Amino acid sequence: MPVNLANSFSVIRVLLIPVFMFFLLEERFLLLGDWLAAGVFMLAAATDTLDGYFARSRDSVTVFGQFLDPLADKLLISAALVCLVALDRLSPWIAMIIIAREFAVSGLRMAAAAEKVVIPASSLGKVKTFSQIVAIVTLILPGFVYFRGQPLSLYLILFATLVTVISGIDYFRRARLYLDPGNQQ
Repeated sequence: MPVNLANSFSVIRVLLIPVFMFFLLEERFLLLGDWLAAGVFMLAAATDTLDGYFARSRDSVTVFGQFLDPLADKLLISAALVCLVALDRLSPWIAMIIIAREFAVSGLRMAAAAEKVVIPASSLGKVKTFSQIVAIVTLILPGFVYFRGQPLSLYLILFATLVTVISGIDYFRRARLYLDPGNQQ
């Protein structure tokens, strides 16, 4: 298991998840806990950019990193969504759509890996991740910004959910092309 600088950032992201959850769910911190949780969440999310940057710039992309990076992303996002549902800040159906898409794509990635096929991330997937992060931060810090009488977080999580579904469909479409070249048009 090669742990280079890029992979270290993915490991840090995973290790920050319980810290984030502690600050978000521990009631004795009150509002300060939300701010601390948002800070830890954003720090963890930033490690995703750093691990990708260092993996590419140092030409140190590893099989372990290709597995760990998306796993760390999914764990962070899923942990945040589950906590927000528990705090009654997010509807369970939205969390389920997002988490189900992540599991479905992970399963497809594993199937592709078994065929020795790598399906590259698309720009739509990057928009999905960014929109999820922004929406989650606004849900962690609820009630600060309103748009047309509704919390901005409502619009942002609905947008993130829509992009999540569309990017999942796109990923499955592209996977079909990579896994069965006879389907290319």
